[in-house]
This record gives sequence, C-alpha cells and structure tokens, in this order.
Amino acid sequence: MRLIVTVFSILLLGLATCSHPKETSFSVPQTFTTPQDTPQGFDASRLARIDTALQQLVDKGLLPHAVTFVAHRGEIVHFKAFGWRDIEKQIPCEKDDIFRIASQTKAIAVVALMTLFEEGKFQLDEPIKKYLPEFAQMQVLTRYLPRDTTYRTRPAARDITIRHLMTHTSGISYNGDHWAIMEKHGVPPLNSLENVTLEEVVKRLATLPLAHDPGDRFTYSMNIEVLGRLAEVLSGKPIDVFIRERVLDPLGMNDTYFYLPDDKADRLVTLYACPKGEPLQRSKHPIYQSYPMAGAKTYFSTGAGLSGTISDYARFCQMILNKGEFNGQRILGRKTIELMMQNNVRDLRGDIGFGLAWDVFRPQYGYASIVSEGASRWGGMFGSDYVIDPQEEIIMLLYINLLPNQTGIDFKTLMHNVTYQALL
Repeated sequence: MRLIVTVFSILLLGLATCSHPKETSFSVPQTFTTPQDTPQGFDASRLARIDTALQQLVDKGLLPHAVTFVAHRGEIVHFKAFGWRDIEKQIPCEKDDIFRIASQTKAIAVVALMTLFEEGKFQLDEPIKKYLPEFAQMQVLTRYLPRDTTYRTRPAARDITIRHLMTHTSGISYNGDHWAIMEKHGVPPLNSLENVTLEEVVKRLATLPLAHDPGDRFTYSMNIEVLGRLAEVLSGKPIDVFIRERVLDPLGMNDTYFYLPDDKADRLVTLYACPKGEPLQRSKHPIYQSYPMAGAKTYFSTGAGLSGTISDYARFCQMILNKGEFNGQRILGRKTIELMMQNNVRDLRGDIGFGLAWDVFRPQYGYASIVSEGASRWGGMFGSDYVIDPQEEIIMLLYINLLPNQTGIDFKTLMHNVTYQALL
C-alpha cells in the first residue's frame, strides 16, 4: 500500500511539473524575426515616412548613405539601406555595409568590463590607482600658456574611481587646451595609424592634468580607454581578444572589428564630409578615412576604435533590452543591466542623465525628445546612433558616416521622430 501511495505521489508531482513548467532563462527574443506583415503596434503608412525622409536627404545631396534598423520585441520593423557606399564609384549602400561606429565602441567595452565586475574582480567605487598605479598622483590644470604650451597644476582633491571613468566625471578631458596638451604628449584622442598600444596611451594619459576634480563635473573624453586598459590588467588578455571573447563572439557579432580583415574591407562605406556652405564631399582626413584598414593596427581604442554592421550592433542593443541575454547567451545579469541603465551622475549632465555607458532619458528631459523616459541612447561622431527603449520594447539604430555634418540637420533626432510617430 505504501508503494502505491508513493508511486501515485510521484505521478501527481510529474503532472504538476508538466502543467507549470519552469520558466527558462531565455524568455525574451534570442533572434530577430522578419514578419510577413507590418509588426503589431506600428502603422504601415507611417513607417513609410522613414523611407521618404531619408531618401529625400540622399536625393538632395545632404546625406551620402544611411542604414536603419528598428526592432520591436525581436521583430524587425524597419531594416533598409539608402544612398551610396561610394558616391563617386556609384556603389549602392547595402544593409550589410560596415560603418565606423566610433564612440559606440564605449558601451561594448564597458559591458565587457562589467563581466569582470560580476566575477568580483573590482568594485565601482574603488580608485583606479589600485589597479593602474600610474593614476596615483593626479593633478588638475590651473593655467595653460599657449605661447610655449606649458601649464600649471595643483593636486586633485580626490582619487579617480572606476565609476568616475564609466560616467565621464573623472576630469580627463580632450576639450580646449587639453587637446593641445594631449597632442604634445603623443596621446591620440581618437584613433591612430602609429605603432602605439593601449597600454602606452593610457600611461601617457595618466601624466596629463585633469580639467577638474574627479566627481565634480561631466566631461566627455578618454575615460573608456582607461577602462579598456583595466580590463587588460584584470583579465590578462589583450583588449581586442577580451572583447571578442566576452561580447562579440557570444552575441554573434561577426562583422565587428577594430581592424577589418582583407576580405571584408570593401564593405566599409566611404567617409564623407559636409563643411558649412560646401557640397557633400569625400573626407580628406588622413586617419578617419583609413584607420579601419591602414597603419600599424596596434592601437585598440576602447573609446572609438570599432567598425561594424548595423545588424551586429542591433544584437548588442537587443541584449541590453533583454536585460543581459541574446543569441542564447547571457552576457550580464539582470541587476547589472538595471544598474547600468540608471542615472549615475545626479544633475551633472543637466536635464538628461547618464548611466554607466550611455545617456539615460530622465523625466526632466521629456520636453526635449520624443524618446521615452527611461530609454538609453548614444552614438558615434561619424553619425551613427542607437536607442534602447524598455518602455516601448524597441531598439532603433541609424548608421551614417558623415563628418563634419554642417548641413544643419540633426539626423539622429530626425530618425527618432519619424520612427516614434509610427507607433500606434
């Protein structure tokens, strides 16, 4: 009798388990799908306004090219290419073209570093000098003398922490006089064709004066290069290898590189410029046009060095929207993503906030943007842009390569507006 009762209990337990299956880790979209009809929640005729707006700009000679990627709950809403990869050669822009993404590199590098945070390798409010001792005696600039490029300093009031670096409040600056100081000391503010390494650049950077005491202001600059070097020290691996192992390969970002392989170099779009009062033209900048393919290829800038496709970065954005997982891989834990998407700078960035890698749209910023409260966004200086919007469950990306853009048109805001207006 006891045996019969035991067997019956086991059967009941099995039935209960079948009726209420344990929720799997991957309860959010792990791939992108393309619906046959207009995705639910969007108006088809209004979505067509994205095409009209971008094509008109191409036709008017104000925009060389553009690729869009919008997804809602993993369904692709808009994914199209406009214009030309190379205007002079009449090569059309394709959806899998490769763009210089510049500062969009930062979020990838920070996410990679945060995998070490989750392993207990560091804490956010520790001083960076604990791991990079060259930052032990930081100075603040008090006076710069342009005639002989000398300057005066005073000791910083406090140490730079890892959180200061993630939030661009460390005082490191490449604005104004600091740009000239960097150039004098061989610090490439963005990319380089020279035979230099991230370690060398960061050590030089540590010898230069800060713009202000750490924690006092938001000053966007080369903070993430320092964090890239921190990742190298803590992981014992070169930063390009570390980022590929922790982020790019797990997410299937197979077209994203610091330096493009030869068999993919022809997919890199031409960098164009639109100086004020002049027509669209090929950029003549000796580094920006060529760095993804040329030079010593030894400097892996975690602040501005990556190039890739829009669909690759969409995978990264969807992982953030999914709170840490995509492609069947968990990159970061849910609570870590929530921490990164909170405002970490109080009012130091004005009405808009800043998380640990990107802008955070606070309620105070609602008057200035159609983007939802709680969304995150950032972009690159060549014109690329992304939005991660948990409220609407969408990601939105626009890729262009145009510098300088003196057309008077804010392309990213245009993309925000024509996309959000299509929501039902």
